[in-house]
Amino acid sequence: MKNEIRAYGEAIRAYARKNYRACFREPSGIMKHRFIVPGSTYSDSLWDWDSWLVDLALRRVADGEEILPYEQGCVLNFLDAMDGRGRIPIMMTPRECSTGEDENGEERYNIHKPCIAQHALFISDACGNVEWLRDRFSQILRFLDWYRENALHESGLYVWISDNAIGVDNDPCTFYRPRKSSASIYLNCLLYRELLSAAELAARLSRPSEAADLAARAEALRAAIRTHCWDERDGAYYSVDVNLVPIDPNGTWHAGCPRHWSTLLQRFDVWSNFLPLWAGIATEEEARRMVEGHYKNERTFLAPYGVRTLGRQEKMYAIIKSGNPSCWLGPIWGIANYMVFCGLVRYGFTAEARDLAEKTVTLFGKDLAACGELHEYYHPDTGEGIMNPGFQNWNLLSINMYEWLLAEEEKA
Repeated sequence: MKNEIRAYGEAIRAYARKNYRACFREPSGIMKHRFIVPGSTYSDSLWDWDSWLVDLALRRVADGEEILPYEQGCVLNFLDAMDGRGRIPIMMTPRECSTGEDENGEERYNIHKPCIAQHALFISDACGNVEWLRDRFSQILRFLDWYRENALHESGLYVWISDNAIGVDNDPCTFYRPRKSSASIYLNCLLYRELLSAAELAARLSRPSEAADLAARAEALRAAIRTHCWDERDGAYYSVDVNLVPIDPNGTWHAGCPRHWSTLLQRFDVWSNFLPLWAGIATEEEARRMVEGHYKNERTFLAPYGVRTLGRQEKMYAIIKSGNPSCWLGPIWGIANYMVFCGLVRYGFTAEARDLAEKTVTLFGKDLAACGELHEYYHPDTGEGIMNPGFQNWNLLSINMYEWLLAEEEKA
C-alpha cells in the first residue's frame, strides 16, 4: 500500500474516533431508547438504512459496550413506532414520525427500507447475544409481511409504492415513475438479504418453522431476481418495469398472441445493478461478465474516484448540486463505492476491490486534508465535494475498506 493511502486511512480513522460520539443521541420525546444519527449534520433524526450503515463503520472505532445501547436503540425505536399494519417509518425524531397514509384504501407511501433485520443481526453478532430482540422479533416478521402483502408483484419481485424517499433519490428506474411500477434491483436485493437475516435471527431464537419459511421466501425472491432481472444479452442485472396493461381474457385485438411476459427490463446503467454481487445472488459467471463488461468500463461506470452512480453515457447523467432529491445521476457516493466493493470481495475480484478501496480512501482522505470534513457526494473525475459539507454517515465505511486493505497487505 502506498504511504499516501495509508496516511489517508489513518486520518479517516482518527477523524471517526474523535467524532463518533457526536452521532449518539439520548432518549427524548417519543424516542424511548438511545440511538445513532448518521452524522454531525443531523440534529436528532433516526433514519432507516443510514443509521444501519453508519453503525457498520462506528463499530470499528467505538468502544463496544459504550455503543451497544445506541445500536440496539436504533432498532427498538423503530419497532416502537410500528403501526398496526406492520409499517415502520423511514425516519423519526423525538417529536414525530409517519408510517404513511392511506388513499382510497391503498398504501400511499414507502415505509422503512428492508434493513432492520440486517441491522439487528449485525448488532447480535457484535455483542454475541440475540436475547435483546426476543420479545420484539414478531414485529420484524410483521414488517416483512407488510412488504409481502402490499409490495409483492405477480412476478415474485417487490415494487416501490412510490418514488418518494427510496434512498437513491432520483434513480431513473423509479424517479417520476407511476406508483407500484418499479421492481427496483436495489429494493429486491435489500429484501433478499433482509429475509436471510430474519431467517438467521429466527433460527437463533429457536423459531425453526419461521426460519424455514423466511429462508424459502428468500430463495423464491432470489429465483425471481435471476429470472426477471438478469439480461443475458448485456450480461447485467437491471431493475424491471411492471407497469403493463392487464391481459383481457375477453379481448379480441390481442387474443391470438397475448403477452407472455410480466416484466420489462430497464436497461439503464445504474450503480445498483451491481447489488446482486453484494447480495450473493449472481452466479460466478454472471459476476465475471458484470465486472469485465460493465464495472471496468471507463466509458460508463469506472471513474478516478470510484463508481459513477449513473453511467455517463446515459441521457440523464448529471453532476449537479441538489438536495431533496439528492443527486444520484452520476456523482460518487460513499455507499455506492462500499457496496460495490463488498460485491467484488465476495466474488473474488481482489485486484478490482483493492483498486476501489484505494480510490475511496483517497477520496475521503483528500477531502479531510483540504476541508477538515466530508461531503455528501463528489465529482467522479475531480474528487471535488459537491454537496453538504460536514456529512459523515456511510462515508465512514471507508474505514472498513481501509482495514480490509491492511488485512490484504498482511496476507501478502
